[in-house]
Amino acid sequence: MTEEAARHAPDGTPARPQAPVELAITFLYYRDLPRAIAFYEGVMGFGLAIDQGWSKIYRIADRAHVGLVDETRGMHRAADTKPVQLCIRVPDVDAWHAWAAANGVANLTEPRDSASLGIRAFVFDDPEGYQIEVQSALA
Repeated sequence: MTEEAARHAPDGTPARPQAPVELAITFLYYRDLPRAIAFYEGVMGFGLAIDQGWSKIYRIADRAHVGLVDETRGMHRAADTKPVQLCIRVPDVDAWHAWAAANGVANLTEPRDSASLGIRAFVFDDPEGYQIEVQSALA
């Protein structure tokens, strides 16, 4: 079978590319990009991976990234309602809770165990109201 034929199903439709995904980016849209940048660098400790000027992409872990976008330039606009939650899994949720509390994050909850989900977690909001969940697996 030729390489071209391998890229198509028997009916001629293209097959899904077999190369692995290189990285994943979730984009969030901000009215005040510098404030979001300060939060994700200073509080969350994420390192800048890709600087596109009005879009900053931060590495969360391995190939997982969050992109912060200036709403005036991006494909979407910031909205007051944020139906998105950024979740990060860490080895020590209680240490992260202490760090979040020391940094005065908004709407910080206490860590709670969820036996049904097998996690211990808490949430808080970033500067424009996106909820961040920090969780650890229960032993």
